[in-house]
Amino acid sequence: QVQLVESGGGLVQAGGSLRLSCVASGTFFRVNAMGWYREAPGKQRELVARISSGVSTNYADSVKGRFTISRDNAKNTVVLQMNSLKAEDTAVYYCWSSILSRDYWGQGTQVTVSS
Repeated sequence: QVQLVESGGGLVQAGGSLRLSCVASGTFFRVNAMGWYREAPGKQRELVARISSGVSTNYADSVKGRFTISRDNAKNTVVLQMNSLKAEDTAVYYCWSSILSRDYWGQGTQVTVSS
């Protein structure tokens, strides 16, 4: 069984920063890709950023230059540093990981950016 536990969401003013963390725990050999998705009210869940087990990353166009994803393979942890936040970044953010070709999701953490 695999669990993803997120932390770090909250309320911030536009232009501010937040840092989201996610730890994968359970019985597995290795975590492959990890990343973050978000779901705003009335919208579909969308990719924010993901990172391979190496150093390859990709970002949604809307967050490029503002968000940075990183991971610690030894700790099975992925971090999303979010800077210059905008009101349109408001959403529930979900941690995601791929382990043995299966997708796993965290419970979600709310990020609210006030304008």
